[in-house]
Amino acid sequence: MKIGIVSDLHLGYERFFDDAYTQARDALEKASELADVLIIPGDIFDYRRPEPEVMAQAVELFRDISRKQFEAKVIEYTGKNLYTNKPIIAIPGTHERRSEGAVDSVDVLHLAGLLVSVNKSKVVVEKSGERIAVFGIGGVADERFRETIKDAGFIPDANAFNIFMIHQTLYELLPFSKEFTHIEELPEGFDLYVDGHIHSRVEMKCHGKDFLIPGSTVLTQLKGLEQEEKGFFIYDTKTYTYTFHKITSRPFSLIKIDIEDKDPKTITDSIQKAIESTIINNTTKQKPIIKIEMTGKIKKGFKPIDINLGAISIERNDAIIEITKNNVEEVKASEEAEEIRARRMENMSIKDYGISIFLEKLSNNKYSLSLSPSKLFDILSSDERKETAVNNAMKELFMDNN
Repeated sequence: MKIGIVSDLHLGYERFFDDAYTQARDALEKASELADVLIIPGDIFDYRRPEPEVMAQAVELFRDISRKQFEAKVIEYTGKNLYTNKPIIAIPGTHERRSEGAVDSVDVLHLAGLLVSVNKSKVVVEKSGERIAVFGIGGVADERFRETIKDAGFIPDANAFNIFMIHQTLYELLPFSKEFTHIEELPEGFDLYVDGHIHSRVEMKCHGKDFLIPGSTVLTQLKGLEQEEKGFFIYDTKTYTYTFHKITSRPFSLIKIDIEDKDPKTITDSIQKAIESTIINNTTKQKPIIKIEMTGKIKKGFKPIDINLGAISIERNDAIIEITKNNVEEVKASEEAEEIRARRMENMSIKDYGISIFLEKLSNNKYSLSLSPSKLFDILSSDERKETAVNNAMKELFMDNN
């Protein structure tokens, strides 16, 4: 069988709302035409509580995909209830993660019979006697991932092609936290390992088998690695090979302008020239996103505020432009460790960065309560009303004393 791997759709992403929907549809439609089975390793939505308009987009999208006459059918499911036998299989990601036991947005699509949520469970798909077993673990706090794997107790199916699907940061992808699980700690015996969460394409090996991350279908972080074209993987279980298929996506260019010892006019001229060159070379029908990052120290006698970005047309019909000039007034030679850290954080989301700071602060203050720091973070961020979130956290922290 052929497996379509599409990840991180981020439906409802505010900045590029339409792109998120149209590019998700493009990816899923193309993948469903080529594959017998579709698997989605998390972050279908950008928010844990999608607005009704966004949920309607998801329902419409997966309803249309599920109408395809798939020959492969779901024949076994270890979860609570199964509402469809269509081979569209997903797990919740970190953006959909809620507190333990709470219904998430992927659960809603499962209950509607539009896909099969395989979080902490197993689903078996069969076509013409061939079987594929998908084992899934949705996004969890990094410090709890090892324990979650152990608790799941997954044992590969001896009569099937086995897939282990997760939505997690691994140390080999972002090697700066001891909380991150190493790739060799993933369970052995699977034929294919699939991950989401990282928004750029990754092709590695795990226990001698392919470990694949297709990347997101929409631009979100505007970082260097997102300049590659968006798309999805098709994996062939007979040949143990895979191919990457591009979708129609908005082009993105990250341009770094060296302002070292340059005056403001020279800087703005360089930026304008870079923008015009990028626009001229755009061969797509979509307006490109151009992000300009200035690096270096401005000429003596000037300050970053003297760089007149108003002289550059930011709002124009042929491009979406973002210019940053943070920390350019006083640039020091970075130590090698800081440079490495910066590169490692290239793929880190704002939420993950926030969690890492939260954990670091708790550690510095010798946090020692029984409630895990990551669960405490989830509780504090699970409700839009601050008072309710704090009360829930206090109840969880001190319930044993009541």
